[in-house]
Amino acid sequence: MSETASAAPLNTGNSYGSFGYRTYVLLTLTVVYTFNFIDRILIGVVGRPIIDEFGLSNFQFGILSGLGFALFYTLLGIPIATMSERMNRTRIIGVCVILWSIATVLCGFTVGFITLLLARLAVGVGEAGCTPPANSLISDYYKKSARPTALGIYAMGVTAGGVLAQLGGGYLIENFTWRESFMIVGAPGVLIGLVVLLTIKEPPRGYSDAPGTKAPEKAGFKEAMAEIKASRTFWVMTIGATIAAFSGYAMTGLVSLYIQYEFSLSPGIAAIYYMAPIAVAGTVGAFLGGYLTELANKKSKTAASWVPGIAFLLCVVPFSFGFITPTISLMLIGLMGGTLLQYFYLGAQYNIAQSVVSLRSRATSIAVLLFVVNLIGYGAGPPTLGYVADYFSNQFIADGAFAGQLTVSCSLTDPELSSELLAACQEAKAYGVRLACIAGGVLFGFSGIFFILSGRTLVQEQYTQDAPA
Repeated sequence: MSETASAAPLNTGNSYGSFGYRTYVLLTLTVVYTFNFIDRILIGVVGRPIIDEFGLSNFQFGILSGLGFALFYTLLGIPIATMSERMNRTRIIGVCVILWSIATVLCGFTVGFITLLLARLAVGVGEAGCTPPANSLISDYYKKSARPTALGIYAMGVTAGGVLAQLGGGYLIENFTWRESFMIVGAPGVLIGLVVLLTIKEPPRGYSDAPGTKAPEKAGFKEAMAEIKASRTFWVMTIGATIAAFSGYAMTGLVSLYIQYEFSLSPGIAAIYYMAPIAVAGTVGAFLGGYLTELANKKSKTAASWVPGIAFLLCVVPFSFGFITPTISLMLIGLMGGTLLQYFYLGAQYNIAQSVVSLRSRATSIAVLLFVVNLIGYGAGPPTLGYVADYFSNQFIADGAFAGQLTVSCSLTDPELSSELLAACQEAKAYGVRLACIAGGVLFGFSGIFFILSGRTLVQEQYTQDAPA
């Protein structure tokens, strides 16, 4: 049973529970985090049949994959993190897993844009309750020296979820309907949530900290915001990270659609043979970016700004090449190269955000960074670039032989369209999505400029008062 071991001594300096039990807890939380990402990404894998069935524009689908998820996910992140400081964390996680899993299942029962949007909003509500309490739990289960490895294993849920969403989602959409895919993916989460509630114990807060450890002084929100507002480095970097998220989240869905439209592939084949390798490249890029930044830090105090900055500038070339080459194998090489470079910044954004404020304000600085990045980047990116794709598709239709007979919402499964109209519909969709993706790739270059500019004040603004004298 989940319980709070309130009788146990605080600040023991030891990890909580037996090695086998805390390993079980860590792996269970990692599975939870993996499903967290699978459930949020799945809509992009099965997007095309949804677009065809509901007659959606790319803008509408961008609302579903972006703002529809990100709105409550972002707005509830800070309140749930605050709740995690006072309430039973295993119950928060367990209840939220069940909530978002039921919402994922309900996606399969929707009848149109509005009902699917409501289900996606509910997914965002549930998933907001995953990471803050999970990180807090892991920090109490593992002593300080073991936490980096434990938290690193937990963080693998991001990359594992991304790859498994493409592989598993690709298999499902090849063998089942998109509705059944949501049900099959969402249902196990209900069981996982019950496992969390019934088998994970709530450890005493601070149990694994060294004896006599005092909790760091907490800055009030106004004090923390005053530090953050005063940092030019923080805001310049945040602009760069937001542009990267704006483009990156949008391209996650658009690239899959481009591959399907341009090369006449099914959603499952596109996911398994092309989107999954691209996701793996992103995983390698996140690791490689952190590794190279760590090496460069030995010689340059501003490496956290210019390593990802240069990578962003460089990734424009392979992305552009990938979207203009007519050869599918060369396209894959280009997109994998661009994605690898694109993800160099993931660790650097947190490094910079925390380095320019005092220790007591670091949690707030990360919360503010994620609030801006998720709300603007995740929320606005997919619908905005979706609108760009719609605009160019409409222009293509208006300038072609079938002007007035097609719209951007034309369905490739519409039995009333002739073979000529279906071919024109697919060509128009491919054209619009290609140009939107090229625009997204170019935006990464602007992210690079802002990251490099943040380095101009990084050294002067780095907070040193927390360091021992």
